[in-house]
Amino acid sequence: MSDEDLGFKTAFEAARLIRAKEISPVELTDAVLRRAEIVQNTCNAFITISDEVARAEARRAEESVMAGDDLGPLHGVPFTVKDLVNTAGVRTTFGSHAFADNVPKSDSIGIARLRDAGAVLIGKTTTPEFGHKPMTEAPLFGRTLNPWDLTRTSGGSSGGAGVAAATGIGPLHVGTDGGGSTRIPAAACGVVGMKQTLGRVPHDMSSDSFGCMSFIGPITRTVEDCGLMLDVMAGPHLSDVHSLGRYNSNFAGAARGEGDLKGVKIGWRRYLGNDSMEAETQALFESAVPSLADQGAELVDHVMDFEPTLQHWAPLTFSLWNARFSHLAEELGEKMTETLRFWMKEGNGVTGVEVQRANEARTRLFRLVESWFTDIDLLVTPTLTRAAIAADHDPREPITLDEKTADVPRASWYPYTHPFNLTGHPAITVPCGFTSEGLPVGLQIVGQWLSDEKVLHAAACFERARPWAERRPEV
Repeated sequence: MSDEDLGFKTAFEAARLIRAKEISPVELTDAVLRRAEIVQNTCNAFITISDEVARAEARRAEESVMAGDDLGPLHGVPFTVKDLVNTAGVRTTFGSHAFADNVPKSDSIGIARLRDAGAVLIGKTTTPEFGHKPMTEAPLFGRTLNPWDLTRTSGGSSGGAGVAAATGIGPLHVGTDGGGSTRIPAAACGVVGMKQTLGRVPHDMSSDSFGCMSFIGPITRTVEDCGLMLDVMAGPHLSDVHSLGRYNSNFAGAARGEGDLKGVKIGWRRYLGNDSMEAETQALFESAVPSLADQGAELVDHVMDFEPTLQHWAPLTFSLWNARFSHLAEELGEKMTETLRFWMKEGNGVTGVEVQRANEARTRLFRLVESWFTDIDLLVTPTLTRAAIAADHDPREPITLDEKTADVPRASWYPYTHPFNLTGHPAITVPCGFTSEGLPVGLQIVGQWLSDEKVLHAAACFERARPWAERRPEV
């Protein structure tokens, strides 16, 4: 079996083959590491490829298979972690010179659970410095490129994870999402990215658990793998107040997509606080939505009013960055990314009253969105207003939509993602087509609070109607 074929195996299939002794963890890990080196030379998806750690873990996994030990659900399956999330024994840089040599002593909770389930860590994927923008580049490692078009961005801030998933560097990739950062690169790279309900996966690295808008979650090639990964990572932990008291779920079962969508009422809308998108993206989205009806769902136009949410997201986020990283800006100076310093300066001017008003708006938005699900079961939107933008775009500058100047990316490229960071509702992006230039476009499915299984099931049914996982970029 070729390295490419092994690298593109789903987690479900790889785990099955390992249990059956048809492939070995060492064979699979070696193949994925070779894939990583090839893609690294083209797209720059990794900050650290932990080949020695990976091979040691794979050898131990193989010994357990041969000894007949009880095996975890992900035994021997490779995974990557965005370099914003702690990994024991493997450096975690946050994309910053300030942490260039930082090697954590312990794993973040979700990572520990993946490793306990038998998964093999092969490396740390790229992130902009502290995950601060929707394009993935940082002074520490350079720029990450889209495997479908090397002049385009991978998206961000989990850009390396999106590239790794799209190019067959194993099946499982951990990202983070503070405003769309799993869903943006997943849509831009043509894979699956999920932001689960707030608290489903404990976020022990958040400095503000009560006000958290950031999520640690999966980027995969298939919906089933997304559910399998979430099954392992989810569950209560004392480090995260939002995770406590959550009931057991079967995300993997829901993500298999068994059955259909009969009895499920889905609202769909083209816009969410914005008023424009590229015509080709709109056409792909509108042609994809009826596939949900083909699976039995009832489709209705969702016309409820919704105002732009960037005005609430920005003061909360910029002031957080300033509070957390201003001392590093003084230390690093121009070695810190210019755009991060720019937005931290904006955050320095945010008042306590403005933060309080933004939090009150967040509460209103939660109540509004939750009220929608008294009339519908799920909401469907585009994920982005257009396919991937230029890799060198300055995120402080407007983008174009059909060659017309629009607004900055947060307002005009991904207005559909950050509302649900504010409200905490589960949202998943799945590929729904390709543009005439061969670039992927995503469709977002949003659910009621704690309805992650329903979201996964709908995504899996959509995947069955419009399969995409065998389409591969040429890198």
